[in-house]
Amino acid sequence: MNTTTRPQVLFVYYTYTQQALKVAEAMAAVLRDRGCEVHMAPIAFTDPRYAHRFFSFPLRHVYRDLFGMLAPQLRRETGEIRIPQNAQDGDYDLICIGSPTWWLTTSMPIRSFLLSDAAGRLLAGKRFAAYVVCRRYWRNNLNTVQKLGVALGGEYVGGIHFAYLGGQVRSLLSLISYLATGEYQERYLGVKIPPTNIQPGQLEAARAFAQELAETLLAPVVV
Repeated sequence: MNTTTRPQVLFVYYTYTQQALKVAEAMAAVLRDRGCEVHMAPIAFTDPRYAHRFFSFPLRHVYRDLFGMLAPQLRRETGEIRIPQNAQDGDYDLICIGSPTWWLTTSMPIRSFLLSDAAGRLLAGKRFAAYVVCRRYWRNNLNTVQKLGVALGGEYVGGIHFAYLGGQVRSLLSLISYLATGEYQERYLGVKIPPTNIQPGQLEAARAFAQELAETLLAPVVV
């Protein structure tokens, strides 16, 4: 850690529904209170094959747009992205990577970032953490972020996941309803559905995780 200045923390994330941003903001507030300087680096998804689906919210064609990403996600494809300048260079003490789950695994924008030259420069020799925002499936996503980050020379210091309320079917219906309308509904297709997205208790868990990261950053170096 750079001991002459405040610890430098960078959040790199992709978000369509702003849930990964909510988690980043909750964690960032804690880290700032603990004396860190926090920077945000949202990844933009620009690939002409797919990005048009996500230009506006809610989705214009919810089923076509969602299921149209199934095959490329299962193939673990990468795509064109725009990486903010502060995620292409800079000397950070900790990088936090926010990764939504798309169809069982790491979303294409975050996978593309972790396979980029910029990520290699950013993570080499640096500590990094990860958080996953998802409907149900988080383990493969979190493991992928850890594996790719470590392969770039990063030191993985921990991860956390946030899954939406409801079982397999009702959580899916709830998310589809929200993506189709941009609003929270009590029912979808005649089925009573739970709230979707990040809940207040999960933001508290994010703050607690940030406190753990702060303790790691601010711990005295033993030589």
